[in-house]
Amino acid sequence: MGIEAHIMDETYNYDGSQISSLWAYQVFGIQADSVVAFRGQCDVQIAHMIDLEDRRENESIVSADMLHFIIEHFDSTDLKLIYSRQRLFTALVAETLSSMGIMTNREGDDLFANGKKLTVSIASTSAVSQKIHFGINVCHDFYGNLEECGIAAEKARHLLEAITDRYIKEMEDVEGDLRKSRPLDVV
Repeated sequence: MGIEAHIMDETYNYDGSQISSLWAYQVFGIQADSVVAFRGQCDVQIAHMIDLEDRRENESIVSADMLHFIIEHFDSTDLKLIYSRQRLFTALVAETLSSMGIMTNREGDDLFANGKKLTVSIASTSAVSQKIHFGINVCHDFYGNLEECGIAAEKARHLLEAITDRYIKEMEDVEGDLRKSRPLDVV
């Protein structure tokens, strides 16, 4: 079973509850590994804040308009693996933006454009799956955003599709490599 993509046509606001396990199944009936992508506001409530540093500092994660990607994998509950996948996703977002003429700098799981933080992201695990939330500001008064980078808000749908497709292709390529690689010390 591959990764299933679901790109929402309607706006949907992210409040942090979507990072919970099986959210894509509960809302959309998706039982496979998945990427659910949508556009909407972001207002992560403290109860849903995964990053303990942000929680301790009473940080707010708020944006009036953001592209959101909710990724879920069921093949492992390894925290190191999902953080590696999160970093890979971040690099793929940077590549996609670069192909559109937008240069970013990556610091861990964050992207910066013109010295301003452009993205937010978190990864975690549960007893049944691994989850990632990745958000990109479309417009924002303080943080970096796609509009400042020259991407008109109407192009948001294209970006949701391009990034989702790139991640799915990368994961399928990894799966293909797993099935053709000979184990060490096997003749």
